[in-house]
Amino acid sequence: MRTPSGSRAVAVRATLLLLPLLALGAAPPAPRATDVVLRGVVTTPTREPIAGASVSTTEPRAGATTDAAGRYLLRIPGGRGRELTLHVRRIGFQVSSRRLRLDADTVTSDFTLALSTVALSELVTLEYKRSVASAPAAVRLRGVAGGTISAPGGRRDERRNTEEYAAIDENAYADVRSRPRSTFSVDVDRASYSNVRRFVMTERRLPPRDAVRIEELVNYFPYDYAEPRGREPIAVHAEVTRAPWNRAHLLARVALQTPRIPLADLPPNNLVFLLDVSGSMQPANKLPLVKQAMRLLVNELRPVDRVAIVVYAGAAGTVLPSTPASERERILEAIERLEAGGSTAGGEGIRLAYDVARANHMIEGNNRVILATDGDFNVGVSSTAELVRLVEEKRRQGTFLTVLGFGMGNYKDSRLEQLADRGNGNYAYVDDLMEARKTLVHELGGTLVTVAKDVKLQVEFNPRAVAAYRLIGYENRLLRDEDFDDDGKDAGEMGAGHSVTALYELIPVGLRDADSVRRAAPLRYQEPRSATTTAARSDELLHVSLRYKTPTGESSRLLRLPVTARAGRASTDLTFAAAVASYGMLLRESKHAGAFTYDAVRELARSSLGPDRDGYRAGFVKLVEETMRLSRDVARRE
Repeated sequence: MRTPSGSRAVAVRATLLLLPLLALGAAPPAPRATDVVLRGVVTTPTREPIAGASVSTTEPRAGATTDAAGRYLLRIPGGRGRELTLHVRRIGFQVSSRRLRLDADTVTSDFTLALSTVALSELVTLEYKRSVASAPAAVRLRGVAGGTISAPGGRRDERRNTEEYAAIDENAYADVRSRPRSTFSVDVDRASYSNVRRFVMTERRLPPRDAVRIEELVNYFPYDYAEPRGREPIAVHAEVTRAPWNRAHLLARVALQTPRIPLADLPPNNLVFLLDVSGSMQPANKLPLVKQAMRLLVNELRPVDRVAIVVYAGAAGTVLPSTPASERERILEAIERLEAGGSTAGGEGIRLAYDVARANHMIEGNNRVILATDGDFNVGVSSTAELVRLVEEKRRQGTFLTVLGFGMGNYKDSRLEQLADRGNGNYAYVDDLMEARKTLVHELGGTLVTVAKDVKLQVEFNPRAVAAYRLIGYENRLLRDEDFDDDGKDAGEMGAGHSVTALYELIPVGLRDADSVRRAAPLRYQEPRSATTTAARSDELLHVSLRYKTPTGESSRLLRLPVTARAGRASTDLTFAAAVASYGMLLRESKHAGAFTYDAVRELARSSLGPDRDGYRAGFVKLVEETMRLSRDVARRE
């Protein structure tokens, strides 16, 4: 084993080892005579339930995580008559511990967690600065304005806030006569939503505009889309209704769904965990949370899967060679030993991780590097362009990349998003253990296994029905129309069970709104085609075309779906997606939001919660309510 020089990147340290999450709300296993069941509820001082709190003991070692109602349940073997200390932790809240005597078969202990102090110094601003004036538009960066940061628990961190986000210029309306087609690469990343949630719920401040990617907010949530039938791995769906923020306009939804494949039926995994153990990863919401997330993933793997662990700080080293997942204790022990320290040689670590993955390549399996970092590379190969070229090269060799972002203060969102996009992978931001569970347990197939690559959508609008359109979000995924038929053009990937939702706001023909849409000046030597086809004279509103490749294929397949002009009552899923999109528009201060308010967003979301089995939609309503309070505070200060 190589140990990074000048750092303590791999060292033995006693930390909490969480056991697999127990099924919450289910009846506990039949206890032995001396076993004790511990249960309770974890709430805020205002009695709101706290989901995702870690509840644990060390003597004996046991743990559980609270559900959406704040409930926990764990069993203490042979615990009757003993005393133990119960610890409750949740990022953004102060740790609470309590000494208990287990004098009954079932012991109930509720906890109230106080908020940690997470705030900027007096100068709190949401303005931005361009980091490189000459950078191309696609990679322009905006950094969060500086100030000192208070870490969870109130400890003051004097480092300057250096978070970076790629500049986003919101899509404008396009005139259908001059630009009848909209073409873009699909995106299944969800990082923006959990990052926005971190700003609002943990740091108690509004997020930077460029941290808000509306398509990622919308796609964070599961929707009840029908799975594909037959040989195609993607089903295409469409729906049209009235836009809730402008009832004169139409809202069209184009949705994709891949098959939901049971874990047992997925191909074997050759995984390399590439873990950042540099000094910047010391806070509780970085390396300690990374370790908890990796434990969750390891506990979901099968004997046919393999895991290796590579770490990087001042240098890179292999902590664990490729090991069968059946040797779970060996893998968990290697994770347990990790400790942060040193500078960040990210490029060297990525090279080593790909080498390890290549050495253990599975021809019929899923070969993937899972990078967990805050993105703060500062030693060795560190430029985004160099790293992008590296992951593109390895992608062509059959090793894909999943990126998990952690932390705050120096988080490099723009860099991590580009690496995941170019590495044929996905990108998630993990702000707490519940998010880790969502990404690495509930959505494991979509996170790890690609079923279709280079997925592109092209929507053509009927000029007899639609005067203008705008794609909501996907600004950094736009393609030229001619790129749609170019199989050499890289595009997005979809995993098992993934869905993709794209929303278009449409101005129907005949509305005065269409007069305000910017149009190109008339041509000197040509006139726009005024003739229409037979299809244009039908009741079609738009036509959806989809291209994709199989995970190992080089030639794309084409799917098509015409959509009629009839606008019906919105489904529950479309109503909720519209609520999330309008929330994103308000956060970005979009002119297209009109007079819509956070209160209207909340009511729209409340009316479309649906079954909400995992509580994600209810969590969104709470997020909107907290955003309302923050917005009022900002308005009062101004």
